[in-house]
Amino acid sequence: MAFERRLTSAAIRARKGAAFPLVTAYDAAFARCAEEAGIDVLLVGDSLGNVVLGYASTARVELADMERHTAAVVRGSKRAHVVADLPFGSYEVSDEDAVRSSVALIKCGAGSVKLEGGVNVAPRVAAIVRSGIPVVAHIGVLPQTAGIGAGFRRKADRDALLADARAVESAGAYAIVLEMVDASVAAELTRTLSIPTIGIGSGPECDAQVLVLYDLLGLFPEAPPFVKRYAELGQIATEALRAYAGEVRAREFPAASRAPQSDNGTEGAVYSSARARE
Repeated sequence: MAFERRLTSAAIRARKGAAFPLVTAYDAAFARCAEEAGIDVLLVGDSLGNVVLGYASTARVELADMERHTAAVVRGSKRAHVVADLPFGSYEVSDEDAVRSSVALIKCGAGSVKLEGGVNVAPRVAAIVRSGIPVVAHIGVLPQTAGIGAGFRRKADRDALLADARAVESAGAYAIVLEMVDASVAAELTRTLSIPTIGIGSGPECDAQVLVLYDLLGLFPEAPPFVKRYAELGQIATEALRAYAGEVRAREFPAASRAPQSDNGTEGAVYSSARARE
C-alpha cells in the first residue's frame, strides 16, 4: 500500500516570507476536514486541555493525552505535517526528559514537536534537535505557565523577545510561534529571523497564522479577542441536537420508513462497511 509523503519541517522552513495557515487539531475527523481545506500544517496543541478535556489550564495536560490525540490526528490526515505540543512538565527538568518526551510523540506519528520558552529553554531545543527531531519554538505569552505567572497580557518588551527569538533560532528551531506579541515587535522579529514566524494574536505581518480550531469554528464559548469566528458550529450543533431530542420525545424519530427490516444480515454488512476506514 502506497503512502503519501508528508510535508517536512525543511519544506515549512523554506516558506519563510510566504503567508500560510496552520490550525490546531485534536482528532481524526477534524484533521481530515483541515487537510481537505488545504491546510497542511496541523498543530496538536495542549489547548486540548481547555477545549476538549475541559480543564481550566493547559498545565494539567499529560504526555499520554498528547500521544493519544497526536496519533488520532495522524490517522485522520495523509500529507499534513503534524506538530505536537510538549505538555507542561515533560521537558523542563532535563534535556533527557525533553528528548524522551519528544521521541514518544514522534513515535505516535508527529513530524515535529513544539515547546514554550525562549532563552531558558534553548538548551532543551538544542538537545531535541541533536536527537534528530525538528522543533517549533514558542515565545510571547506562554499558556502553560501564564496562569501562575505574568498572566495573559500582551508582550511588548522588544529586547527580551528578540533575545528569546534569537536563542531558540540559534538552538535549531525551524519555526517559532509568537503568541500575543505586540504587532510592531512581531513584525520586527519576522524581518530579523531566518525562520518562519507563526502568529497568534500578534498582528498580520508574521509569516504564518495559527488559530485554535474550536475558537475559529465557534465551538468554544470563550475565544480570545483576537480570534475571528468563521462559523458558529456550536450553535448549529445545539440546534441539531434540540431537533433530534424533540423528534424522539414526539415519537417522530425514527420514522416508520427508517425502521429496521428483517433481512439475511445484509443490513449489518452495509453498516459495517459504512464505518470502515482505509
